[in-house]
Amino acid sequence: MPSPTLTPPTAALLFEQSTQALQAEQFEAAEALLLEALQQDPDLAEAHANLAWLLERRGQPDEAAQHYEYAITLQPGNARIHLNFGALLAGMKFFQAAEAAYRLALSLQPDMPGAWCNLGALQAQNWRDTEAESSLRHALQLDASHAAAHFNLACLLLRQGHFQEGWQHLEFRDWYRAIAARLPCPRWQGQALPGRSILVVYDAGYGDMIQFCRYVTLLHHNGAAGVDVLCHPALKTLLQTLEGVAELIGFDENWPDKAWDFWCPVLSLPFHLGTQQDNIPAQIPYLRAPAARVSHWRAEINQRSPGPAWRVGLVWQGNPDFVNDAQRSLPGLEVMAPLWQVPGVQFFSLQKGQGEPEATRQPHSQPLIDLAAGLHDFADTAAAVAQLDLVISVDTAVAHLAGALGKPCWVLLPAFMTDWRWLEQRTDSPWYPDVLRLFRQPRGLSWAPLVDQVREALATQVRDTGRSA
Repeated sequence: MPSPTLTPPTAALLFEQSTQALQAEQFEAAEALLLEALQQDPDLAEAHANLAWLLERRGQPDEAAQHYEYAITLQPGNARIHLNFGALLAGMKFFQAAEAAYRLALSLQPDMPGAWCNLGALQAQNWRDTEAESSLRHALQLDASHAAAHFNLACLLLRQGHFQEGWQHLEFRDWYRAIAARLPCPRWQGQALPGRSILVVYDAGYGDMIQFCRYVTLLHHNGAAGVDVLCHPALKTLLQTLEGVAELIGFDENWPDKAWDFWCPVLSLPFHLGTQQDNIPAQIPYLRAPAARVSHWRAEINQRSPGPAWRVGLVWQGNPDFVNDAQRSLPGLEVMAPLWQVPGVQFFSLQKGQGEPEATRQPHSQPLIDLAAGLHDFADTAAAVAQLDLVISVDTAVAHLAGALGKPCWVLLPAFMTDWRWLEQRTDSPWYPDVLRLFRQPRGLSWAPLVDQVREALATQVRDTGRSA
């Protein structure tokens, strides 16, 4: 007796299964199901759109664009597809096309807060601040709890120096939900602290924690009975030098069985403590390299560079997972090559992670000593930085580390999507007064003019002040 023939699942059923896989973040399974659905029905617009999103996520923007374009051909009246296509185009820096896609989505669905939010973010990225603020506020009129619109508006306002309202909007970020679920105590909302304990929780990346851990000392001075800190493991030893910290817990450890009165994300502390531009807690230094590490790195660097040359540390790339890394990081170490022309300077690589191998593939003309192999955590990096005269860094954690240590640092800032914390047009930072100097990339140009400016400044500094930065 012949075996019964199995009826293959319909394209609609496969699409439904792929949607479930997407919601469960099973991306490979979702893609396989979408491809199978499209084999059965090549004109399934939603499948093309979702496949485009997956391809974009995997770093294949050109293939994603093709699927979005075909989806739009099939369903030109689908506002969501136009919105997602606009986001892809914005990421590819096709700004006019991205704005056209957002406006087409809004012409189809004017009450779509996500489209207003994305349009506002695009306008802010291109320095059209008045239009950006209007678009973002309109998104919030449509949906007062729209987290992305609050975040984008916060970044815009904080960049402009409007701290009071900016901090308020920043409170709508929700990336610490998993931590909040593990804590039985309430989140701190500015209540009196004398006699009460508080757990300060890491927020975003290393640089954020280094910049804002200064508020732990402020909580201590405000009378908190104990200020514990949950932090990135690589920061734990360094943060032990912070005044007012009681216990440090790496997020990879078992949490102690403690009953805190409150918990608070570190980036919420400026809001609750009323930080404005004129009262930023900027007592520098507020971090120090551990003494044992300092002794080790003093001997190490003196051995590798015993002469009187200026000692300058370099960092040219940040974490590739950061949303703006393609803009803030240099394409490669070779972009810094004009600095080698400055006489009397010995350069040291502080680069870790992305870009680190470049320091070992240096031409003979590149006077660079690679320290990366010995930099096991930020306490090591702090101790190495303490032996230098100057750090030159892109906008990444080492720039904040140098600032927190009181070590002169020159920060190379991108023209596109400049981070809000550096404000606008300034060449200094009120977060690190008299320590950081900001070099801003000219809009629409490469890094070359900025690096030439740094080279001239370095030559002047070495010539005029010798060993003192």
